[in-house]
Parts: sequence; C-alpha cells; structure tokens
Amino acid sequence: MIECVHNYTSTYARKRVQLDKKHWYEHVPKSVETNQGDKGTCMLIDIAISGDRNVIKKEGEKILKYKNLAIEIQRMWNVKTKVIPVIIGAIGSISKSFRKYVSSIPGKHEVKELQKTAILGTAHILQKVR
Repeated sequence: MIECVHNYTSTYARKRVQLDKKHWYEHVPKSVETNQGDKGTCMLIDIAISGDRNVIKKEGEKILKYKNLAIEIQRMWNVKTKVIPVIIGAIGSISKSFRKYVSSIPGKHEVKELQKTAILGTAHILQKVR
C-alpha cells in the first residue's frame, strides 16, 4: 500500500492501486510525494543500497518495477508521475544519472552526505559480522 500521497485538495492515505480486476500492485516505493512547485506531479521515490557493481542495473530494475504503478497512478489521479530511483553502492559508488535524480527531489540533498551515510551503514553491518 502507498503510505501517504499529499495533494493540493486532499490526502490519499494507505491507498492501494489496482492494475486490473484481479491484481493489486505489490511493489511499493519508499516514498510517494507530489511536487508542491509543479501542480499535479507525483514522484515515486525508491531508495536502495546495492552492491557497487550493480548500481546501474538496480536503477533500471527500479524504473521498470514501478512503470505499471506510475501509469496507473497517472490514470487514476490525473497527475504526471515520475519514478526516481536513488541507488547508492555499499561503498558509495553512484551512477552518472544519480545527481539528476537527486536534484529532482524537493529539498536540499548533498550527494557526499548520502554517500557517507551508505558507507557508515556498510561499516556498521561489517562490524556486527566480525
């Protein structure tokens, strides 16, 4: 289920999206937001930490994974929909398109801080394994 979608007129809370008469959409992104500056734009933001070799592959998977959901939201709620994959490698590697995706998310986001968070999370996991 989609946890929360803010719109100018109302809030859709815990909304499930039906793809056809028998199937509900199973994959849910980490965040669904509407862009307050651009009325009628819904952003499906999915955040993941991946192996460094799989960053580009994982971005493609995320875009394909949410394509049907984006089309259904666009049709049901009459808003433009954009899928934004935010994928960082376990030791901080990013793709060439990472900065473009992060800049399209409202608010201030530093790429170095996001990379630092991923690296510290990886270090924390490795300390537990020892």
